[in-house]
Amino acid sequence: MTATATSNAAGSAAWADTLLLSFAQAGYVHAEPAILQPAEPFLDLSGEDIRKSLYLTTDATGEELCLRPDLTIPVARDYLASGRAGEPAGFSYLGPVFRYRSGRPSEFLQAGIESFGRQDRAAADAEMLALALQATAAFGVRDVEIRTGDVALFNAVIDALDLFPVWRRRLIKDFNRKISLEQDLERLSIATATARNEYEGVLAALAGSDRKAALALVTDLMSIAGTTNVGGRTTAEIADRFLEQSTLKSGALPREALTVLKRFLSIAGNPDQAVAELRALAADTRLDISAAIDLFENRVGFMAARGIDVKETRFSTSFGRGLDYYTGFEFEVHHRGNGVEPLVAGGRYDGLMTQLGSQMPIPAVGFSVWVDALAKIGRKELKS
Repeated sequence: MTATATSNAAGSAAWADTLLLSFAQAGYVHAEPAILQPAEPFLDLSGEDIRKSLYLTTDATGEELCLRPDLTIPVARDYLASGRAGEPAGFSYLGPVFRYRSGRPSEFLQAGIESFGRQDRAAADAEMLALALQATAAFGVRDVEIRTGDVALFNAVIDALDLFPVWRRRLIKDFNRKISLEQDLERLSIATATARNEYEGVLAALAGSDRKAALALVTDLMSIAGTTNVGGRTTAEIADRFLEQSTLKSGALPREALTVLKRFLSIAGNPDQAVAELRALAADTRLDISAAIDLFENRVGFMAARGIDVKETRFSTSFGRGLDYYTGFEFEVHHRGNGVEPLVAGGRYDGLMTQLGSQMPIPAVGFSVWVDALAKIGRKELKS
C-alpha cells in the first residue's frame, strides 16, 4: 500500500469511528454480519445493478454463496434469526462489501443504519434522513443536496387505477429498476398486433389467469419438456412473460390511465409543493390515494421537526433507487454538483422481512453510507 493510500485509509477510519459513535449515541447497536452470505436473497430481492455485480461461490453441499454486496439483507437476516424478531430494534454497521465495479475497487467500506419494527413510520423515515445528514456532517461534508421519492405513492396510484395485475407488476418493476417508465407506458398503451405467434395456445389458456395459475401451467409444461429454464429465464420469469403477453392481447393500457400516470410522474419540486399537486390530482381524478398522501405529508412534518430544510429538499414522484425491495420513502444525499453517485442513500422496505422468511410483516427502514466517497470529499473540503 502506498503512503497516500495508507494516509487515506487512516483518515477514513478516523471519520468512520466518529460516525459509529454518533450512531451508538442515537441508540443503534453495532452489528457485524458474516462476510460470506447465501446468494439467493440477493439474487431474488436486490436490484439488477447488484445482481450482476455479485462475487459468487459454491460450498461443498452445493449451496450458492456470495461475498456480501451490501449490509441491509445480512443485518435483516441476523435480526430475524435472533429472539427479537418483530420487536423494535435498531442496528448500525461498518464493514467491507464486495461488488464488481468496472474501473473501481471491488472491495469498499460501507456504514449504515437499519431500523426494524417501528410502527411510527413517518417519524422513523424522517429520523433516517436526519441521521443520514448527520453522517455527512461527521465527515465534514455540509454542502449537500437531498433527493427524495416515495414508491408507495406510485403503488397507490397503480392500485387506484385498478389495472390488470400483470400491468401493475410490470410498471412497479420498471419503476424500481429505473427503466424508462415513460417509454414502457407508451408501449403498453398501443394494442398488440394480431399476428399469430407460436405460443397462441398457451396464451389462450392463460387468458384471465392470475400469476399462481400461470406459474402452475408453465411449470407443468416445462416438466413435460424436461427443463427448468429456457435461455437463462426461470420458470417464474417465463410464466410472467406469458401472462403479460396474454393480457396485452386482450387490449392496451387505457388512455385514461396513461394520462393519469403521466401527470403523476411529472410532479416534482419541494415536498410541500408536491403534496398540493398530489391532492389536486386525487381530486381531479377521484382516485383514492389519500392514505399515501397523508403518510407523505406526515413525514414532511417530521422532517421539518428534525430541522431539515424542507424547501431545500428535492422531491420527485418518478424518483427510484433501483432496488426491488423498497416499498415507500426513498432518498439520496449528494455532494452538491456531484451528479449521479450518492454519498448516503436509503429508504423504507417493509416487504423485505416476509420475503426473507418472517411469518409476520415487520416495518423496516434504513440507509447506507459510502465511507470512502465521503472521506474523499471531506478531505477536499478541509483543504479548501
